[in-house]
Amino acid sequence: MATAPGTVAFLLEQMEPAGVVSARRMFGEYAIYLEGKVVGLVIGDRLFVKPTPGALALAGDVALERPVPQITPYLPVEDVDDAGALVALIRAAWADLPVPPPKKPRKTGTPRKE
Repeated sequence: MATAPGTVAFLLEQMEPAGVVSARRMFGEYAIYLEGKVVGLVIGDRLFVKPTPGALALAGDVALERPVPQITPYLPVEDVDDAGALVALIRAAWADLPVPPPKKPRKTGTPRKE
């Protein structure tokens, strides 16, 4: 079941106090970014956060799940209505993740020698 755009909009609104949050559509579902780092996924209208040490410490005794069989287990977030806890969770995950390498500029083409 594909994620509804309204679900993603609600989650982004809940996470807004954490900083610059955005979502990017990927393979029919969404990746959630916080200040340039992927901190989670939204798959089947459910939020999954990367299981970093900080996020796991805040989550307590929650079993990891595979949102889809082909990827590593993630931390499922059941209570997305508690914005404060959600912000703390994604900030903790963000703090443990490395800074992504800068993107290489696209080649625009080189002028031909004649």
